[in-house]
Formats: sequence, C-alpha cells, structure tokens
Amino acid sequence: MTEKPIQGERKMFLTGNEVVAWAALAAKVDIMYGYPITPQNEIMHYWTRMAPKYGKKFLQTEDELSAGFTTIGGVLAGKKAFTATAGPGNTLMQEPISMAEMMRIPTVVVIQQRGGPSTATVIYSQQEVTMTTYGGNGEGFRVVYSTATHQELFDYTIKAFNTAWKYRFPTFVLGDGYQAKMRESLHIYDPEEKGIKLVEPTPTLSRPGQIGVNREPNHIRNTYNTEEELYQIVMGYAKEYAEISPEIIEFQEQDVDDAEIVIVSHGVVSRAALAATQELRKAGYKVGYFRPITLRPFPTERMRAVAANTKKLLVVESALGQLNKLVLNEIYGLTTPIETLLKPGVGVTSEEIVTRIKSLL
Repeated sequence: MTEKPIQGERKMFLTGNEVVAWAALAAKVDIMYGYPITPQNEIMHYWTRMAPKYGKKFLQTEDELSAGFTTIGGVLAGKKAFTATAGPGNTLMQEPISMAEMMRIPTVVVIQQRGGPSTATVIYSQQEVTMTTYGGNGEGFRVVYSTATHQELFDYTIKAFNTAWKYRFPTFVLGDGYQAKMRESLHIYDPEEKGIKLVEPTPTLSRPGQIGVNREPNHIRNTYNTEEELYQIVMGYAKEYAEISPEIIEFQEQDVDDAEIVIVSHGVVSRAALAATQELRKAGYKVGYFRPITLRPFPTERMRAVAANTKKLLVVESALGQLNKLVLNEIYGLTTPIETLLKPGVGVTSEEIVTRIKSLL
C-alpha cells in the first residue's frame, strides 16, 4: 500500500468534481461504481486517475441502474463504496436507493444537479431536490446534505460516509453543475489527523462465524409477505429515523433575531442570499438569512422558530418551488406569509435578491 493520499492540511485550487474525488480518498473509500453523465463526469475521471496509486478500485457499469445496484453490492460485501450521477441518472438510481432504504444499506451518492425535466440542460439547477429527498416508492428514509462551497463538498462528502455507515440510511451529497465545474480554493486534510473518527465498514453478507454457534443469522429483506408485516417494518424505521434526526440536522443562519424578512435558500444559491443579506443589513434593512444544510431530515424546529419570529419569508431557489414545498410542509400551521424568487435551471444573483427584498419592504 502506498502512502496516505493526504498528509497534513493543504490549500488547493480545484473544481468541485476534483474535490469529491479527493474527499472520497480522504474518507478511505474502497471503490467507486459509475456511469458517465454531465456534469459529474470528472468525479469518475479524477477518481480513476488517483485511485490506483492508493490501492482503490473503480468499475464503470453499463448504466445508472447498474451503478446504483453494484454500489449496493459493494457495500453488502463490506466495502466503503459510492457512486455519483446527475439528472436522468438520479432518476434511474431511485430504484436501487429505494432498495437501500428498505434493506438499510449504507449507500453514498453524490449528485451534481443539472436542468430538468428529462435531459434538459447539462449545466445547472436545483431541480433534483424533490427526487433526492423523497424519490423512490418509499417514505424518504435518507439523509441529504446540500452543499454551497467547495470546502463543504469536501467536508460533507467525508461526513456522508460516516453518516451512512453509522445510521445505515442512504446518504446523498447534493451539489450542482456550478459547483462541479467551477474552481475555488479550499483546504483538504486527513480527517483522522483532525480527530474525525472514520466509521469502519463491515460486511452485511458473508460475515465471519457460524450461524447458531457464534453469531445470529442476518436477515435482509426488501419484500414482505403481508401488509401488516410491512407496516411494522416501516413504522419501526420511521421511529428510528425520527430519533436520530436531531443528531443529523444541520443549518446555517444569520441576523434572524430581529429580521422583518428572512431569506431561505440552500446550496449554491445561499451564497447569493448571504451576500444580499449582508448588503441589505449595511443599508439598514432588517433582513435575515436561513439555510437548511440537511434537506432531509429538515431542520423543522428551527425553521418554525425563525418563521414565527419574522414578518415574512422569501424562499429563493433555482427550481420552481421544490425547496418552497419543503418549507411549507415544515411550517404548516403558522401564518407567516411566504414570498418566492424562483428561477428553475437558472442561477440567482445577489443583485436580484436585493431588488426583490426592496420591493417587498
């Protein structure tokens, strides 16, 4: 085995896709399974360029369905595995991810969102929020981190593997085409040198020992014989998911205590929202900023407290209300008015948000 891929802390100037590949190495990932689709292709390219130097593996599959299921297979074998995709590929991967939800397989998927519906554009959007948080034919027992910067892409890709393996729910890192392609500086590091303990993968199948002698049988199922049996399983998962959610939930906020209007955004759009908040504050406007980092589970308690303490919310996103639907669901029962700035598949600038806020105030 060659030396560790990252020693100490290094400042680098990378694309977002390069960042994901470095983060996967830092997280001690064993193998990536993938199928090419823009704008995530370079995750595969950089991984295959660097992985052999450190004894890691890669398998290109015939499509995204296969990429999802082979990732599950790697995890069942006890390997720390992941895949990455976008757009129509994310659509196809909802079938294996639903299976991972049902069988509690700690699968990690990186999404670099592109425009939709269907093939649409290869550039950028935030139109995969609904699919990533509640896709498939289940109840959305998954974790979704929405990143805004390259530093977060690195940090949360590492964290995603720990979250998935600790709680055994599928875990997504939700980026976008802008993050995938643009370059910016960040610090990469060995997480263990920073005191971050990496959760060790363990095999689900072919465990050591003899059943009935020194270990219990391991039943993994995604099909149940009766409605009542399925009901018991799903309700058990729901109870466990609710119990662990406070440990997973993350958010970011600024100037919300006295705000007359709070901007709610996520991902790369929140960079423009934060810049707009700071500009408006300097001009004397009482504006706040709230950003859910985990879109699933959603920071419901804090979102409700912020909404109850302000006169109005402005939801800003590069989709036609997918984040807004999450917000509406989580603050149901409150009477705080919600305004929107929705630009599906198009970037949002801080100037646009400033103009919209001034028109509302």
